[in-house]
Amino acid sequence: MAAKWMRRAVLAAALTSAALLTACGSSSVESAISPNRFVVFGDGMADTGQRGSAYTVNNGTVNNWTTQLAARYDIASTPASKGGWNYAYGNARISQSPDAAGATDTPTVVQQVDKFLAGNAFTNDDIVVVSAGVSDVIANTRAFLAGSISRDQLMANAAQAGADLAAQVHRVIKAGAKHVVVTGTYDLRRTPWAKSIDQEVLLEQVALAMNNRLKIDIEPLGGRQVLYIDAAYQVNMFHAYPSQYGFREVEQPICTSVDSGPGIGIGNNEVNSALCTGNTLLAGAEVNRYVFADKIYITPEAHRRLGDYARDIIVQQW
Repeated sequence: MAAKWMRRAVLAAALTSAALLTACGSSSVESAISPNRFVVFGDGMADTGQRGSAYTVNNGTVNNWTTQLAARYDIASTPASKGGWNYAYGNARISQSPDAAGATDTPTVVQQVDKFLAGNAFTNDDIVVVSAGVSDVIANTRAFLAGSISRDQLMANAAQAGADLAAQVHRVIKAGAKHVVVTGTYDLRRTPWAKSIDQEVLLEQVALAMNNRLKIDIEPLGGRQVLYIDAAYQVNMFHAYPSQYGFREVEQPICTSVDSGPGIGIGNNEVNSALCTGNTLLAGAEVNRYVFADKIYITPEAHRRLGDYARDIIVQQW
């Protein structure tokens, strides 16, 4: 099993150079699959504006990786709240409530799938995206730092989140999904938040615990039906080799949109990219040169790169 995932990691690395060559707005398609619809479940990393804005810079560009991925097939990724098929919500956790920011009305990933299945069915021409984990890492890490759970419980909760996400992958497959793209959390060790609270090592361990359990539990579904997209690998590459992707700033967020409330779940009075527009950026900063919009979520250019990376893997496999 470990060998299989290692081969996939090698494939991902080999595809990086190809991803660097993809044009951000291109809709060229060479893969055999021709999807009619992208159905998306997840958290803020996949939310395309469920409450009116996405968790990135809202500047009128393609600013979410699921939007970029769908656009490569000439398909829109519209929030379900606006009549589309993207059910992802910012701050949503996989199976637990309240969300990362303490709200009780944010649908979990489980509830998002519930809503879809209550009145819809998957078709053979759908690509289903299941992408979550960032909010669970935030919520559990903050609970540990506040002293409300032990370190052992933190790691157990992270692994359980991975198992819960995998359960939703199994669920959509059982409900008829033929092509499922899965991402867990990226490595929050890389975030400005990790550095601001001096918890890079801890956040790396929490993210690994979640992603490893997710990969183990979806392994039986691998191959032609489920593709794991290693978002952690790709964001790590942005951070380690920024110039190869056109980035210059990997430590500081570009947005200045401070939220007096709980915002993205890391505390009050923090920058919240859901409030960020082209008018709330650091003076003189080039938005496409930054990796992070706020202390957690990435910029439109980083999202586009991630979407192209996902699309290149799909082309190779499907």
